[in-house]
Amino acid sequence: MVQVFESIPLNCMATPRVNHFFVDESGDLTLFDAKGRIVVGNENVSKTFIVGFALIPNPEHVHLQLEKLRASLIADPYFKDVPSMQPGTKKTAVFFHAKDDVGEVRREVFHLLPQLGVKVQAAIRRKQTLAQFAKTYFTFHGEKLQPNTVYDDLIKRLFRNVLHRAEENRIIVARRGKSPRTEALERAIEKAKRNFAYKWGKKSDALTTIIPAYPSESAGLQVIDYYLWALQRMIEKREARFFDLLSKDFRLIMDLDDTRDKPYGEWYSDTNPLALEKLMPV
Repeated sequence: MVQVFESIPLNCMATPRVNHFFVDESGDLTLFDAKGRIVVGNENVSKTFIVGFALIPNPEHVHLQLEKLRASLIADPYFKDVPSMQPGTKKTAVFFHAKDDVGEVRREVFHLLPQLGVKVQAAIRRKQTLAQFAKTYFTFHGEKLQPNTVYDDLIKRLFRNVLHRAEENRIIVARRGKSPRTEALERAIEKAKRNFAYKWGKKSDALTTIIPAYPSESAGLQVIDYYLWALQRMIEKREARFFDLLSKDFRLIMDLDDTRDKPYGEWYSDTNPLALEKLMPV
């Protein structure tokens, strides 16, 4: 069963029987310009699109730790004139966001994250490959590949093998645009459950609740934002220092378009840890 809430329930705290997943994305799904030309690699257009989740054992503890850190930074005179630290900007003073936080703030967050017991999974699409697929898709189907179709497919892949591990799952999803798209997410989760049943011969029937939220409402969404930012920076800029600080918390990374050795992509885990030299360049 999958149910949907429009806001985070007051009792959305950790219990032994409940798994809390926090879902976000990194990058964008811009593939073409108005004339249908591929723009992947152009300035301000990402080369990859990543969706991932953070499984957080104690969301309340994480919330308290991030709020404590933010309060200490706001009180520090060193940051008094930093624009993102002013409440009116609705940036770091309200919630952490790796892209907007200044380097000194980012360093403090990266120091805290490995202490929180987070487990992360991520799925990567390389947009050059995705753009070529979109052209083929249009040729055969006569319609454009929709960004939400790509996103929902990654949700399905991420959750296929994890929803049977607790009596209840709560999936807090960063809102994409104005619509929470709860029905589409519900369908993606149900497909994940069916795929699990087909592969393993047993049902994943734990109650699953989908909760759309903004990062300012959820410390867990701020956490997964940082993990995905570090991963994308390593892939696109070949800069591994941020990822290396968090690498032990990544339980699975699916690089779906790196088909050099396997048709379904390259999967990184404890038995095949991700390292910069293993990555296929974008």
